[in-house]
Amino acid sequence: MVTTILIGIVIALLYTELTGILPGGIIVPALMALYLDQPLRVAATVLAAFLSLAGYRFLSRYFLIFGRRRFVLLLLFGALFGQLWFMLWPRLFAVPFDLRVIGWIIPGLLANNLARQKALPTLASLATVSVLAYFVAKLIALL
Repeated sequence: MVTTILIGIVIALLYTELTGILPGGIIVPALMALYLDQPLRVAATVLAAFLSLAGYRFLSRYFLIFGRRRFVLLLLFGALFGQLWFMLWPRLFAVPFDLRVIGWIIPGLLANNLARQKALPTLASLATVSVLAYFVAKLIALL
């Protein structure tokens, strides 16, 4: 677990330095790599990030939100949607236990990068770095 996170952080830093594109943040791909064997959790986290982004875009029509305010608002929305997902989703639908959000902060960090960059480069970078970190960690575990 710790190995995967450290490998993910190193790969994310290298990827960001080489391409100039943040893969959803520095820690997000590392934590996503931990849960690549649970794709429903990854999907729920990405969905919560997009819901956070939608909430931010709605409020930005009426309020001046940028910089630190935007970052904090997206973190709060991410935590809110993650918690609502955890509390309400299983009660509304019969869903598998794997369909829950990864952490409280991860959706907000991802949403912040989705707001700063376009969705396609962010998600493509996130997938690339997460998969690479996952396989490098598995390879190191075999050694």
